[in-house]
Order: sequence, then structure tokens, then C-alpha cells
Amino acid sequence: MVAYGAEQRVRLPALRAGWMTQTFVHWAYPVEAVRALVPEPLVMEEYEGSAWVGFTPFVMAGVRPAGVPARAPGLPAFAETNLRTYVRHPNGRDGLWFLSLEVACPLMLGARAVGAPYRPGALRVTRNGRTVRYAGRSRPGRASYRLAVRPGDPIERPTERDVWLTSRWRAYTRRAGLLWETPVEHEPWPLATATVEELEENVTTEAGLPAPAGEPVVHFSDGVRHVRMGVPVPCSRAS
Repeated sequence: MVAYGAEQRVRLPALRAGWMTQTFVHWAYPVEAVRALVPEPLVMEEYEGSAWVGFTPFVMAGVRPAGVPARAPGLPAFAETNLRTYVRHPNGRDGLWFLSLEVACPLMLGARAVGAPYRPGALRVTRNGRTVRYAGRSRPGRASYRLAVRPGDPIERPTERDVWLTSRWRAYTRRAGLLWETPVEHEPWPLATATVEELEENVTTEAGLPAPAGEPVVHFSDGVRHVRMGVPVPCSRAS
């Protein structure tokens, strides 16, 4: 079972940040539809017999690289959007595999050095009453989206599926024939229900997936403020 709280301490973070105003939109996919986009030796994780793909727009706040004191002001807030799926390394450690990453801050493109597939994007997050709106377009590329959600009641006791879809404590990337692992530590997500008011996207198909089928599973979170991302380390050869 995926852990609700962080699985490891990140004592020397490469990056500190807050992940705020985050919406999780998840679709179930046949495993074979996603497998071709994930390198070996990573194994697809399944829940209820399906692979899951998550579309997650949010705001990065207070970003402070290594060497900047925790109390020092961070970068101005900016939007980020990722499309990810869930995998497990042969060593048993589960994590994320990113199918795409768009970011509104050019400085984050430096993460390409360890294989994170960052692309610059024109991204926007706004609130209008109880509705949260996200919009974005990759540059270059044709991927774009519009999403509006209305957050609902807090989820006091997350179900097994709630935790499985939202809580991961490492990300895998690929560069120079190697898999890299980046550990992450933060407080558990404060989750709420959410209703989709508008959703138009081609992020999934531009990443090489079939168009989603069926209604998505949606969560909202005001966010986590104490994110500590560790230094990426190589963990194995990839194919």
C-alpha cells in the first residue's frame, strides 16, 4: 500500500517549495496503453486492474534552491502542470513517471539536467468565487488545456484509493541511459472533493496516450507548504 505520509527524510534538500492550489484529475487506462511510454525496468503500478494517469495543475510558491536559507524569501509564485503515471522500481520503491511537465518559470528548466521533461508553458491559475480555473499551453508544442473545478468538502478520512492516487514520495526520470530517483518529503495532502465545471485538454493525446474514456476521479487540495526535494541520484540503467 502507498504510504499516506513521507517515506523518508530529505535532510539536505536540493529545492524547497510549496505546492499550492492543486487539482488532481485521474483517468483509468488499460495497462498496455501506458506501458509503452514508461522505460524498463520500471513496472507499471495498477489499482483495481488499471493503470492510472494523473493530470495535476498547481502553483509553485516560495521556491528556494539549495544554499538559500529556509527563512529567506523564495521566487515569486508560478504555475506548473504535470501529467504522470505510477510506477515501481524492481527494488520495490514506488514513484511517479512524468509523461509531460509544463512550467511558467524558465529557471525550472534546469531540471532537464536529470531528465525531467520540463517545457516552458503559458500557464494561468485564477479563483472566481468558489471556482478555481486553470489554463495552459506548452511552448513549443500543441498541448493545451482549460480546467475549472469547484472544491467541495474536506476529506477527513482519505480512502485507500484517495491515498493511492495522490501520495508518492519519489519521482523517476531518465537521462544518458540511466534512471534517476528524486526523493520528496512533505506533509500529507489535505484533500477535498471537487466537481469539474469545465475540462478541455489534449495534454493526454499529445503525450502519446489515447483520449481518456469515462469520467475522471477528481480531488482538490489547498496544498502543502513544506516540500523538500532531494538531490537526484542514479538508480539503474534504463531501456
